[in-house]
Amino acid sequence: MSHVAQPNSGSVTSDSARHLDTHEGADHTALNSSENAPKWNKTDTMWMLSLFGTAIGAGVLFLPINAGIGGIIPLLIMAIIAFPMTYWAHRGLTRFVLSGSREGADLTETVEEHFGHGAGTILTILYFLSIYPILLVYSVTITNTVGSFMEHQLGVGQPPRWLLSLILVGGLIFIVSLGRKTVVRVMSYLVYPFIAVLVLLGLYLIPKWNGALFQTFDLGLVKEASGNGLAVTLMLLVPVMVFSFNHSPMISSFAVDRREAYGKHADFKTGQILRRAEALMVIVVMFFVFSCALSLTPQNMAEAKEQNITILSYLANHFDNPVISWAAPIIAMVAVAKSFLGHYLGAAEGFEGLIINTANAGGKRHMTHTKKLSTITLVFMLLTAWLVAWANPSVLGMIETLCGPTIAILLFLMPMWAIHTVPALKRFKGKPSNYFIFAMGLVALATIIYSIIHAL
Repeated sequence: MSHVAQPNSGSVTSDSARHLDTHEGADHTALNSSENAPKWNKTDTMWMLSLFGTAIGAGVLFLPINAGIGGIIPLLIMAIIAFPMTYWAHRGLTRFVLSGSREGADLTETVEEHFGHGAGTILTILYFLSIYPILLVYSVTITNTVGSFMEHQLGVGQPPRWLLSLILVGGLIFIVSLGRKTVVRVMSYLVYPFIAVLVLLGLYLIPKWNGALFQTFDLGLVKEASGNGLAVTLMLLVPVMVFSFNHSPMISSFAVDRREAYGKHADFKTGQILRRAEALMVIVVMFFVFSCALSLTPQNMAEAKEQNITILSYLANHFDNPVISWAAPIIAMVAVAKSFLGHYLGAAEGFEGLIINTANAGGKRHMTHTKKLSTITLVFMLLTAWLVAWANPSVLGMIETLCGPTIAILLFLMPMWAIHTVPALKRFKGKPSNYFIFAMGLVALATIIYSIIHAL
């Protein structure tokens, strides 16, 4: 896979982001770490694609609806802030994990080191609750998508739901049981067809582009289409972007692995990998979003949102096209499978952290990560994910009221707070990007509060 990682990979955005890092005053030692840093290699490429793959899931398939419903202005603003928001947020979380004094310390252990046992327990719970429900959603989604594909596209009857869900969830868990490196490798391979399909679908829609989107520079039309003013429309878009571009569940494993591989060069190398991952993600996703938005109208987006379906399903119904009707479930299956694998790593880490913190609550640090604990975690994830997939519940409310705020706290607010309070991170203090990310985190939290109040 080394051919993917040529110097041109995300070169424009990567170079600009590198300039942002240096321009903001990273210290002399950090900058010099690039002089003798190891060159880009195959493992770096695998991590880049795995980070991309973790973020690209069901959220991306709803993003065109939420972004396009307000017309061209929210889309343009999203295109401007997508890369810096995504890169700086994940960069901050990566640096936080790297700031731990022990080389193999993961996110939960680093939180406890810097903020104490109590704060470590609270943030471990938040971390787990921000990821675990998403894992359950993906379990339900993969079962529904494969079942629908078998019935409508393949024309064969579905097996009993308990069996289908067990086979699908069990198969994904089996991949996980092969080890972290296997998960990263499988996800990196799955990214290839998914990138191709998103780009090809975006290209396929070009002949269907119309000028309706460019007639929405009038702010009155924004309110007419979305039901909200521009400010509220943009505010409601932020948590969708946070969810759609989020690959925080992989950050802890990513930081630990790259620290073991690169030592003192870990900060530079993780930044390099993140720049290319975010560049690839933003370019592919924004092309897909704009292509979908240009082929429809803001009124179509509002209709899709009301029907509570993905943009692919709406396109299939709107154009009544067999190509899209076949492509939609395939894209969804690949996206969900990739995201399931990535979120499992984060959910498992959070679950093991909870068990360890509970066992060591008395201050006696006698329990650590063991093979037995990993087996317990795997069995718990398999049983719960399978049972939820079998039950087929609606968990959208849980995602909106639980996952959104906790992702914002962990990915946006906590690392920025740490940078301004933890001595090990003081060299990153005072950067404009810190305040930008902290503000975006507050907006995401405010959106959740607004949604709850608006629903009352």
